[in-house]
Amino acid sequence: MIRHIVMWKFKSGTEKEMMEFIEKLRGLYGVIPQIKEQEVGVDCAGGENYSAVLVSLFDSMEDLQAYKADPRHVAVSKLCKAIREDRVAVDYQV
Repeated sequence: MIRHIVMWKFKSGTEKEMMEFIEKLRGLYGVIPQIKEQEVGVDCAGGENYSAVLVSLFDSMEDLQAYKADPRHVAVSKLCKAIREDRVAVDYQV
């Protein structure tokens, strides 16, 4: 199993777009079959923290790569890229 964790900081003034991105990201669960588990959260502390996080689980690195290449994920990712200031990610075996 592969755990995929991504965190984003969004540009100031993009709160509406951020929430649209979050809802579309959540909407991928149950639609893209490679996603075994998914949790998406928005930071509630504010300040210097990252704005949002994705924690998801895949059976294999091949499934993670298939998810990343899926046109539905690519469309959601495109929205994110337009409003993000920073992104960090880690993938590890569980």
